[in-house]
Amino acid sequence: MSAALKEVTGGGAPRHFLELMDIDRGSLRRMLDLGQRAKRGEITDKPLAGKHIAMIFEKPSTRTRVSFEVGIRQLGGDVVTLSSKDTQLGRGETPADTARVLSRYVDAIILRTDRVSKMRELAEFATVPVINGLTDVSHPCQLMADVMTFEEHRGPIAGQVVAWTGDGNNVAQSFIQAAARFDFTLRVATPPELAPKADLIAWARAEGARVELTTSPQEAVAGARCVVTDTWVSMSDDKTSARQRHNMLAPYQLNGALLKHAAPDAIVMHCLPAHRGEEITDEVMDGPQSVVFDEAENRLHAQKGVLLWALGLA
Repeated sequence: MSAALKEVTGGGAPRHFLELMDIDRGSLRRMLDLGQRAKRGEITDKPLAGKHIAMIFEKPSTRTRVSFEVGIRQLGGDVVTLSSKDTQLGRGETPADTARVLSRYVDAIILRTDRVSKMRELAEFATVPVINGLTDVSHPCQLMADVMTFEEHRGPIAGQVVAWTGDGNNVAQSFIQAAARFDFTLRVATPPELAPKADLIAWARAEGARVELTTSPQEAVAGARCVVTDTWVSMSDDKTSARQRHNMLAPYQLNGALLKHAAPDAIVMHCLPAHRGEEITDEVMDGPQSVVFDEAENRLHAQKGVLLWALGLA
C-alpha cells in the first residue's frame, strides 16, 4: 500500500456511504480527489488487496454492477455479487440479520434496493461499511460521478447553475443533496405531482443551498451551465402509470429547442439508461454538448474514491 493510502481508521463505527447529506464536504471532496487520482493512473498499488466486498442487487443493474466489480478488482479486491434470488432478504430474513452475517465474511457491503428502509436497517446493524448503490429515494454514487464529470469539463462546480428537467426522482433528490454539499445552484423543473420531497428541499435550504423549484423547463434551463434529465418511467411502473407519466412529462423532454435556453457552453448529462425519443432526443444525446458517456465512465473512477474512503484507506 502506498504511503498516500495508508489506513486511517481504527476501531469505532464504520464509514457508511448512504446519503450525501450524511457526509461532510471535506470527505466528499477527498473521495473525488481519490477518484481523479485513480483515473489518472496515480494509484499504482493494490490498496484493496485482501479486501472482500459483497454486492447485493435487488434491482437490475448494468453500470453500477460493472463499474463496482471492475473498480474493486482493479484496486486488488475481491467481490461477490448477489441478486435477490441469491439472498434470503426476499424470503423472510431481516436486513439486520443479513448485516450481522455478512459483516463476519466481508469488508464492505454495497446494496441496490427499491426500499430505503432496507438500506438503513442494513447499515444500522452492519459492522462494516455499507455503500448505497441506489434506493428508491437517492443515488449518491451517480452524483459523485456527475460532479467529477462537470469539473472535468467546466471547472469547479461551486457557484455554477445546474438545471434538472423531468421527474423529481431519486437522482434528482441526490442532486438536491449535492447542491448543498458542493455549493452550486440547482433549478428543478417537474410537474407538480412529481416534485422532489418537500422535507428534502427544506433541509437543503436550511443548509444554505440554492434550490429553486419550477414547473417550467425553460425557466429552469435558462443560462444553466449543465442540463440533466433521467428516464421518466421506473422499472417498477405498470403500463398504465407509465402512459400517465409520459403524458405528464412530455413538455419536459430535453431536446434542441429546450437546450437553446441554456448557456452556450452548457453540457448535458443523463445517468442512463436513456429512452431515446422520450426524455431526451438523439440530437441532444449524440450532440456536441453531451457528456453522457464520460459521465458513465466516471462511475468507475468516482466509486473507487468512495470505496477507498469507506474502507478507511483515505
